[in-house]
Amino acid sequence: MGLLTEDEQKQVAQAIEAVERQTDAELVTVLAASADDYAYVPLIWAGLVALLVPGLINFYPGWLNANELLLTQIATFIVVALVCRLPAMTSRLVPGSVRHWRAGSLARRQFLEQNLHATANGTGVLIFVSEAERYVEIIVDDGIARHVDDMVWRSMVDVFTRQVSEGKILEGFLGCIRSCGEVLSDQVPVTQPRNELPNRLVVLE
Repeated sequence: MGLLTEDEQKQVAQAIEAVERQTDAELVTVLAASADDYAYVPLIWAGLVALLVPGLINFYPGWLNANELLLTQIATFIVVALVCRLPAMTSRLVPGSVRHWRAGSLARRQFLEQNLHATANGTGVLIFVSEAERYVEIIVDDGIARHVDDMVWRSMVDVFTRQVSEGKILEGFLGCIRSCGEVLSDQVPVTQPRNELPNRLVVLE
């Protein structure tokens, strides 16, 4: 994927290990290249533009016969679909609210797929990043939510989101993990050594 090298991923894992020595919380980090391939978006735009062709041609009566009009619509659909498949175009055609909704949905799926909901005493913490959407979210289980206000996580997310937008993904992860560690070691200190979940960075290509 090219977002983080193997050495950088090891740095993230080491940061998690250091934090978990001071808290009962179980941290999992997930980095996704994109929350969705948005393959349907070019087709939607191509269909809409192609449907507009007959209306535009009506301004020039007799310019095309029925067969020529159909061929023009098909050609328009193909050209627009190909142009809209360019990554730079697709990213501009998908509303920000849709991109964030897709990223948020993926974050919640990852919380379950990484078994963060199954930790002892509900101490799972997910730090999720979707690079294409510039989206960051921290999701915590009940055992953590009882001790830490949501606004604490919100401030961390805001800082990390800015770093992702600047391409500083590694710095963002390390800083966010350290910040989480400071809060968790104070609010949910370690009571017994354990490591229920892998400390590696989960990468979704």
